[in-house]
This record gives sequence, structure tokens and C-alpha cells, in this order.
Amino acid sequence: MKLYNNFKIKNYHKNSIILIGNFDGLHLGHQKLFRLAKKYKKKYSCKIGVMTFEPMPKMYFNKTLKNFRISNFQQKINLLKKLNVDFVITKKFDYVFSRTKSLIFIKKVIGKKLKPRFIFVSNNFRFGNKREGNVKELIKYESLLKYKIIKPEPLLVKKKVISSSLIRKYLQNGKLENANELLKRKWSIEGKVQRGKQLGKKIGFPTANIDIQDYVLARPGVYFVKVQKKKGINFIKGIANLGFRPTFNGKKILLEVHLFNFSENLYNKYLAIEFIKFIRPEKKFKNVDQLKKQINIDLLIAKKI
Repeated sequence: MKLYNNFKIKNYHKNSIILIGNFDGLHLGHQKLFRLAKKYKKKYSCKIGVMTFEPMPKMYFNKTLKNFRISNFQQKINLLKKLNVDFVITKKFDYVFSRTKSLIFIKKVIGKKLKPRFIFVSNNFRFGNKREGNVKELIKYESLLKYKIIKPEPLLVKKKVISSSLIRKYLQNGKLENANELLKRKWSIEGKVQRGKQLGKKIGFPTANIDIQDYVLARPGVYFVKVQKKKGINFIKGIANLGFRPTFNGKKILLEVHLFNFSENLYNKYLAIEFIKFIRPEKKFKNVDQLKKQINIDLLIAKKI
């Protein structure tokens, strides 16, 4: 899979199918889109490309939106690779690009640089300065610029449109199983193990501490997780506390993972943490002894899952 960080693509990637969007989480709705693109690829013998943006436009325009993403950039690239995408264009979303007029984007970027055969977009796709461009405008230039717009119907599950927003809502409300069902995999956070205050170790439950960066903040609480080291094959089971550590008057969101039957040093190692089951919400305990008692109960529950 070829990666581009601008619109100067190779000639053999022109006359392709291009899917435009954030594709955050690459959920079942997105997967349906890529299955359709594969049918077009087979029928018309052309390649599949993706145009996406970093940072996500919503996060660029709303600087207070810190915890938003379902997947980080590298996870997105890995998932696109699994979907057999031929190339990905990751356009840096900055002030200059955000001011591009929609007609300039259509004529200069799509018409002159990318020259696609098919463009897959959602019906509510907006682009250009102040989101002035829409699907109707793209359709208007189809014959002139020799591309065809494909607007697949959204995927519905239990009468709800599958979207990244719905998955974020499920995660924030502690409905992890619902989110995992729409992702068709376990939601996961990837990050580097940092040196913390070693509070877990002091109370007999050593943890690997991970900064959740700009991931969406799932419901604070205790989760049953499976952890994989970078380039590792096996998963290690454990429990994780995602939240602010109110018993210790914590102010910063932290992901703390305690692994079962594990004593290796993980500092500065990259881990992927898969969230399997929500056990209980985060709670402030009167003292450390109460907290230790509860952790032992959490461990018993997790080990039975």
C-alpha cells in the first residue's frame, strides 16, 4: 500500500476509485463501503485509494476537543491495509487547506491532480472553505471532469445508522459490547508505557501506565482487557482502570493496566490494549484498604470472563 502526504500521485494511481472521509474506527458501515469498492475494482480493473485528513477537521476547528478519536492514525493505516487499499493520501488539514474554495478543490485537486474514475462519498459530505461544497456540486462536474460519484446507502443496525459518532457515544456510556459489535473487532488503544508515580506497585498491583492521547474517553472505570506488545503475537490478559484515580485525587486521565501473571519491565514499550468487557464505573474510595479490597473483587470477576 502506497502512502502519500500530498496530491501528487503516480500516474498508475490515477483513473482509480477514491473514497474520501475520516474513516475513524473503520466500522461496519465503512467496511460495507470498501466491499462495494472492491466490486468496482474487479469490474473496471482500477485501483482503490483513500483520501483522508490529519488532524481530523473537527478537531482542527475545535481546539478544545481533546479526546475524540476511535483509532489513532497508525491504526487507521493498518486497518486500511487489511482492507486491501492500494494507496492512501493523507492531507495535512491546516489553515491554508481549510480556506480552499470548493470549486478549486474540484477542478484543481480532483480534476487535475487525482483524475479519479469513481469517487465514493457519504451523502452528507461537505468540503471547501466554510464547508460550502457538497455532493450536488461534485455531481455537477462529473461529465466535465470524467468521474462518477457513488453515494452508497448508510448501513443500519437496529434502525440506527452506523457512524463513528454512535460508536463514540456507546464508548462514553460504557456500552463497550455495542461499540465492539459495530467495529467488528475489539476497541483498542495503542500507546507507550510511561513511568508513573508507581502507586499501583505500592499497593500490590503494579500497572503499566499509558497516556490515552487524543483517543475518545470511554466511560471511566475498570475493564477486562487483553494486551499485546508491539510485534508480539500473544495476548496477555489483565484489568485496566481508565480514568482520573479519584482515590488519589488525580486530575489527569490515565489508562493503568495490571497484567495477570506478568512481571516483565514494560517501560517505553508500545502496547495495544483491547477492551473486552466493562466491569464497573470508577469510584472514589475512603482509603487505600477499601480500594485494594475492590481491586481483588475486580480481579476475581475479570478472571472468570
